[in-house]
Amino acid sequence: MKHRIVVLGAGYAGAVAAGRLARRLHPDDIEITVVNADTDFVERVRMHQLATGQDLKHHELSKVYAGSGVRVRQARVTAVDVDRRTVALTDGRDTDEIAYDTLVYALGSAAADHGVPGVAEHAYDISGRPSALRLRDRLAQLPAGATVLVVGGGLTGLEAVTEIAEARPDLDVALATRGALGDWLTAQAQRHLRGVCARLGITVHEHTDVARVDATGVVTGGGRVLPAQVTVWTAGFAVHPIAAATTLTVAGTGQIVVDATMRSVSHPDVYAVGDAALADGPGGKPLRMSCASGIPMAWQAADAIAIRLTGRTKIPKAPLRYYNQCISLGRRDGLIQYVTADDRAKPALLKGALAARYKEIVCAGAAWSIAHPIPYPVRRHRILATRTEALAATP
Repeated sequence: MKHRIVVLGAGYAGAVAAGRLARRLHPDDIEITVVNADTDFVERVRMHQLATGQDLKHHELSKVYAGSGVRVRQARVTAVDVDRRTVALTDGRDTDEIAYDTLVYALGSAAADHGVPGVAEHAYDISGRPSALRLRDRLAQLPAGATVLVVGGGLTGLEAVTEIAEARPDLDVALATRGALGDWLTAQAQRHLRGVCARLGITVHEHTDVARVDATGVVTGGGRVLPAQVTVWTAGFAVHPIAAATTLTVAGTGQIVVDATMRSVSHPDVYAVGDAALADGPGGKPLRMSCASGIPMAWQAADAIAIRLTGRTKIPKAPLRYYNQCISLGRRDGLIQYVTADDRAKPALLKGALAARYKEIVCAGAAWSIAHPIPYPVRRHRILATRTEALAATP
């Protein structure tokens, strides 16, 4: 009987983990199933492009994994029973249940409203393809002079507001950010960011908390009204609640608590990667939700699973650290802020057209890595005879 590995979610982390496992373990011994709600791998880091009318390349999962032995199941996960080792699924018509021996949980995250009234009813987000397409349709309906407000001054908000302003210079585009604009960046980077916003005609509302969203805009914590015909919410992400409904040990954020190998601290046959996992980076600082975290986490989990299942003992360490923050500021401008291993800004940076090209290479490379997980092993290893032996192989 083959060892059943089920990967939940085919975002950057889940898709990379599945492909890497397929290239590290012998196909006669394993059965890898990827469960994903979409037929495609979606480049989440490009959702601001999709929302502004750009057409993105499709990455059909069945083609991505062609010849690898990985099976793709299009379905939505409705529940996980980690004690029975089963996953409940629905395809919108029927329900089903599949069993696993090893689970890789990579269901990712969605936009978080942080309890702000009106967000769900009146705001748009770009946390996934369906929501980005809804925003795309709405923006296309706006006449010249219409107002668009992006709430949230993090990486997602900066990329969204500049993309919208560049694509639709006829709109009145604004950004509301809780702190100062780009206040985690170096002074030089902040100056560039302000220059870009000025060039694109973006009104920036700094030190602004949003207390309520309605159909005509937002109300700030100080009672000020910021009018907007379209409000785009980019003020953070929250994980899917499925993990918190299980007996897995989870953090207050709902993320699965994992060890240095991405293995659940409470259930040794469960691994979690990407936004769904709470893992420590350099200095004990939790890794942030990002593609830059998710892909190395997937490498680490896949290598740990392969090592343990094949009875070997030395688990290689993936580079769970940061090198830079890549920010696109429209199609022709960008900002690459180099950072320390624990994600603090360093003096060095790139800006302008060169930074835009750099960011494009990074995005394209991340998508390429889904179908080409590297480094490839020299050969695929055979697993131990029984699941019990495999689980007991290493601590």
